[in-house]
Amino acid sequence: NIYETNPYFVVNRGINDLERKRLIGAVSAKYNFTDWLYLQGRLGYDVTNDRQFSVDPTGLAYSENEMGGLGDLRTSSTVEINPDVLAGIRRDITPDLNFDLSVGAALRRNKTEFLKVGGGPFVIPFLYSPFNVRSFNRDYGYGERESQSAYYSLDLSYKNYLTLTTTGRYDTYSTLPSTDRSIFMPSVAGSFLFSELFRAPVLSYGKLRASYSQTSGEPADLYITQQYYSVGNTINGVTTGAFSNALPNLFLKPFTLSEFEVGTELKFFNNRFGVDLAYFNRKTNNEIFNGGLSAASGYSSQYIGTGSTKNSGIELLVTGAIIQQQDFNWNSSFNFTWIDNKVVDIYGSTSTNDRSQWGTYRPFNAYTYIIKDLSGPQVYAADYRRDAGGNVIIGADGIPLAGTQGPLGSTLPKYYGGWNNEFSYKGFNFAFLFDYKFGNKVLSATKYYAILRGLDKMTLEGRETGVVAEGVLENGAKNTVSVPAQTYYQETVKRIGALAVQDGSFVKLRQVTLGYTFNEKALGRLPFQAITLSFVARNLLTLVKHTDHVDPESGFSPNVRYSGIEGSSLPTTRSYGVNLNIKFKK
Repeated sequence: NIYETNPYFVVNRGINDLERKRLIGAVSAKYNFTDWLYLQGRLGYDVTNDRQFSVDPTGLAYSENEMGGLGDLRTSSTVEINPDVLAGIRRDITPDLNFDLSVGAALRRNKTEFLKVGGGPFVIPFLYSPFNVRSFNRDYGYGERESQSAYYSLDLSYKNYLTLTTTGRYDTYSTLPSTDRSIFMPSVAGSFLFSELFRAPVLSYGKLRASYSQTSGEPADLYITQQYYSVGNTINGVTTGAFSNALPNLFLKPFTLSEFEVGTELKFFNNRFGVDLAYFNRKTNNEIFNGGLSAASGYSSQYIGTGSTKNSGIELLVTGAIIQQQDFNWNSSFNFTWIDNKVVDIYGSTSTNDRSQWGTYRPFNAYTYIIKDLSGPQVYAADYRRDAGGNVIIGADGIPLAGTQGPLGSTLPKYYGGWNNEFSYKGFNFAFLFDYKFGNKVLSATKYYAILRGLDKMTLEGRETGVVAEGVLENGAKNTVSVPAQTYYQETVKRIGALAVQDGSFVKLRQVTLGYTFNEKALGRLPFQAITLSFVARNLLTLVKHTDHVDPESGFSPNVRYSGIEGSSLPTTRSYGVNLNIKFKK
């Protein structure tokens, strides 16, 4: 039928191919005028060519006359060039005080181009050619952006235990209006290696550090500050034109990120045990996003540059050389991050609108929203309607009523980290990594459809006898209405979006590595210093999760706007591989 596709038919007849060819190159030259003055030039070159070919095969029930169609035949290329030049001075002002000054300039130029054709239905079954369709469409796009930068960095060091670093960067972005496309961003950082001044019985290394930095960025999308028209497909030989549904904004400016961090790094027992603890506070301003507009304006959205978010938290890294022997070593590290995220502003201080829809996925009666003063994005859905006593209110038809839609939790975790262990015995090495995330919500299409189609365990109750929902009617009387199970669960999940919201926390065995290193002695006269052969496995096991039948990390789309939404995605890949590392003799 048109709603269910035979997976074996799709695998054997359908096509969804992506081929990528990429070349990355770099060249650099450096000239030392003296032992303290140098000039350096670099050039980076990155070329990517993609070919995408997708087909709805002949025989698909939902295609026109079941003849299928050419979904997409697309080629695209991206070329990026990054030249920069840098001059530097390294001098000792006094025997105890030295400085390192560098001044440079950089250019980043990016060009993208694509051409695609599609169409349908096919005339001859299973002949997948753009000439074998009754009607076809085509599309072409081209984009170009450029940024120009000038920067400096100054490092001062006193007796190697007091350091001060200051930097500055001036950026100009072609994607922004000419009146507001340039910005200067400074930073300053300092550290104090106090273990150089005094010795403690167990302390091997101790450092305090603090920094404040500012960085800037440009919008991801091109051509959003003016109204541009594009040429479309012809109709009866007449060329058509179109313009963007997004209202351009002539007042955008670079977005900024300001960050403050203070921390300490401590090592004990001859550097066998270490602790790195830091507190950070980050704030963004002038974030650019595409916000919704009333259709009465003639546009569906407008690019807005008033977004602001704040992130603060603690990062902890604990390392230990637990066993150190001639033939056997065991090193372990554990990292933990707690982060508090908050949306400070969306539409500007003068706006009364405190939220913006971020993502959605049919057929949910649920969304993700960015909401002022809350962590974002928030899962936004309706839970059960309840009376003052907390009882679920049931409608006259015996189906629970939905409450007002509201935020049910953030899609971003509050806690995350990992635990890594590395073992070595003579030439053998073995390592494993666990990682974890806690405190985030997932909006699950799998959960929704499982309830809708009677595949979820909650739908077992009342299949033969009907379901009498526990709760009260709107008049306060106890509900006694029996509803057939299929009707009850299908109508309930359509009303109560919260049923598809799940805890996204997990603990995983992320990676296991087993290898052996052949040293120079074992290789004899071969021109190799060492050869390491390793077997690597990733995503082996999920130890803890709260999502039913799905990976809590699976997503509907890689687009950031669909963060926290699960559905219509392939299962997470468990991969096995072999790594070969060869070091040649000098």
